[in-house]
Amino acid sequence: MTKALGFDFGTTNSVLAASKGETTQSLAFTSSAGTSDTMRTALSFMKHPQLGASALKVEAGHAAIREFIDNPGDVRFLQSIKTFAASSLFQGTLIFAKRQNFEDLMRAFVNRIADYAGNGWQGDYKRLVVGRPVRFAGSTPDEALALERYNKALAAFDFPEIHFVYEPVAAAFYFAQSLKRDATVLVADFGGGTTDYSIIRFESHAGQLTAVPIGHSGVGVAGDHFDFRIIDNVVSPLIGKGTQFRSFDKLLDVPTSYYANFGRWNQLSIFKTLKDFSDLKQLVRSAVEPEKLERFVDLVEHDEGYPLYQAISAAKMRLSSEEETEFHFAPLGEESRRTIRRADFESWIAPDIERIEGALDEVFETTGTKPADIDKVFLTGGTSFVPAVRRLFESRFDKGDIESGGELLSIAHGLALIGERSDIDRWTAMAA
Repeated sequence: MTKALGFDFGTTNSVLAASKGETTQSLAFTSSAGTSDTMRTALSFMKHPQLGASALKVEAGHAAIREFIDNPGDVRFLQSIKTFAASSLFQGTLIFAKRQNFEDLMRAFVNRIADYAGNGWQGDYKRLVVGRPVRFAGSTPDEALALERYNKALAAFDFPEIHFVYEPVAAAFYFAQSLKRDATVLVADFGGGTTDYSIIRFESHAGQLTAVPIGHSGVGVAGDHFDFRIIDNVVSPLIGKGTQFRSFDKLLDVPTSYYANFGRWNQLSIFKTLKDFSDLKQLVRSAVEPEKLERFVDLVEHDEGYPLYQAISAAKMRLSSEEETEFHFAPLGEESRRTIRRADFESWIAPDIERIEGALDEVFETTGTKPADIDKVFLTGGTSFVPAVRRLFESRFDKGDIESGGELLSIAHGLALIGERSDIDRWTAMAA
């Protein structure tokens, strides 16, 4: 029997699962931050005197976050590197004067989680089965470029076979283990950067589960976009969005492009190294409301992006069960204290919900399937708990047919299950 390793390389979290015959097991990661079966998709780089002048101490996941918090100003910190995979504009970033491209960053991340997994990673695996979104994140994602970068990064680890499988297909395999009867299943996978759908027909023949993929769709919109909407409406006005600066005898608007960089928290550490940030600091002297731009500069220079993300994400989660919640971020002072109503949040994310619904319509249209043909709906990912997202499915399907679970683990375990199949090529997404 094939021995496979499933790798869910996520925007926010990453997971490894190993096949164990007809079952799977999560690999545990043990680092300076403790032991966990999920790994935050984050990297930290820090100069370390014991490693020599040109060497860097590299950490991943929660260990990277701890390094970043414990050594303010000395650590280069990166999050959600997956969002750059399909961007031809991303040609790398400088880390202590050395340029690192996407493949370098992904390889560094996998190196560290392999170290953290210890013996679990060192198994005699024939196949590495890697999840990929149906649509990569970004305004004009280049799918072939993303898969080329994945292949280059992973080639260093000497797996005999590397396969790529759509993430919602893997989630469907995980879910199918609990099916009691033949069913046509719609899987909606809500990640940090993408929303993906798959329709799959599962049938049992002579005690063996068979699966026939019917179709897929996806869109580069998900939980991180919801976070950005809160930042854009609650935080950005406090740090100068919508204000002006003086240029000779004219009043000009502070460029909104600065806030697009800031709102997408995973790009903050890169923004800090760009000319745009230098230009922003120059604007403080001529700003009509300089104290707001000073807050902006302070947040970036003091690396407050991650704590801000935590505060925003926590507020978003509370709105899934409460009609309103209080937001406060201490580095912004008392002015940041605000009650956020779920109704306002839903109005902010309405354009995103429309795109998510459009991708759902697409999978039905391209496959000729009707909602009435669906026996089960499986929702996975934290964004599936957002009430506006739930209503999207409850308006089309019977509530009793909608299930959720395995929000962090389902994809990796599904990938490992697929890795055991003799017909794996049938489930493999086209590689570059």
